[in-house]
Amino acid sequence: MKIAVLKETATGEARVGATPETVKKFVGLGADVAVESGAGLGASVADADYAAAGATIGDRAAVLAGAEIVLGIQGPDPAALTGAKPGAWIVAGLNPFGDRARIEAYAAAGYEALAMEFMPRITRAQSMDILSSQSNLAGYKSVLMAAAEYGRAFPMMMTAAGTVSAARAFVMGVGVAGLQAIATARRLGAQVSATDVRSATKEQIQSLGAKPIFVENVQGIEGEGAGGYATEMSPEYQAAQAELISAHIAKQDIVITTALIPGRPAPRLISDAQIASMRAGSVIVDLAAESGGNVEGAVSGETVVKHGVKIIGAKNVAGTMAADSSALFSRNLFNFLSAFWDKEAGKPVLDEEIGDAIRLTRDGKIVNPRLLS
Repeated sequence: MKIAVLKETATGEARVGATPETVKKFVGLGADVAVESGAGLGASVADADYAAAGATIGDRAAVLAGAEIVLGIQGPDPAALTGAKPGAWIVAGLNPFGDRARIEAYAAAGYEALAMEFMPRITRAQSMDILSSQSNLAGYKSVLMAAAEYGRAFPMMMTAAGTVSAARAFVMGVGVAGLQAIATARRLGAQVSATDVRSATKEQIQSLGAKPIFVENVQGIEGEGAGGYATEMSPEYQAAQAELISAHIAKQDIVITTALIPGRPAPRLISDAQIASMRAGSVIVDLAAESGGNVEGAVSGETVVKHGVKIIGAKNVAGTMAADSSALFSRNLFNFLSAFWDKEAGKPVLDEEIGDAIRLTRDGKIVNPRLLS
């Protein structure tokens, strides 16, 4: 079994799909691992480190020759996979809903594409969940991004020259990223509040020392869909939430939005009118900017100023911490493949529960129900 680790070609992508740690573990399973020269440089991993762990180093053609599994962060260009074995597994974050043409190209080329972001949220797959591992780092970094752009301090400071008031931070969307954002903002000394459409998150917010901001006068709405993800809310709830948020957001210095709905554009949480109600110098970080944005006027990959408020359209935030995010992502990949490794066959053999959930293509066709519905 030959496993190929490719250098990422997407603009600004510094992460890598394997580290010397996971290479050594794959070799321990009996696999041959080939790493494209320079693949780890963005994550501070030299070719020599991979070689010391047991990998062979080469150009893309040599690395792909006869490869049965190709590991990546973002899905590689199907046209650049020449040399991989027919039916080879492409294991990476494949953006199935956002890049359908690439998935169709994998199918046409005969590859078996496995989308790690489709990993089911079940107990035994927690260690394989790239969305959680990368969102955790993104939530942390989003607060640092806000702090860097904010023209004031986060904690309250009492000095001989007077007192500096603590920043007020508001986190919208309390998933993995939101919870880490709450914790980080609290560590920096901000007064933190948070909201989510899922009522079950109220206790999580309180456990981190933040104030929950929830719609209380609309009954019978939980807002939780399959797998623990948020789902789209009723018009009644949306109206009540908008009224509550408008009153609260006007008093905030920092707002971080994290709300995503799988397979759908990111829900709009903050309007232009709400931005206008915030004081000049406030900062909004939109972690959903790549998926359409939670904030009206947010631009993915750019920082814009509206009504005196800086709006950071976050893009690939986890990738800005390439060393740590690569370490976590590569462990997710190893945990996934090693869990199904058949020693007699010398390769992983997937079961139905996880295999059918993440498999996008097989035998020249798109087979995932989420892409066929």
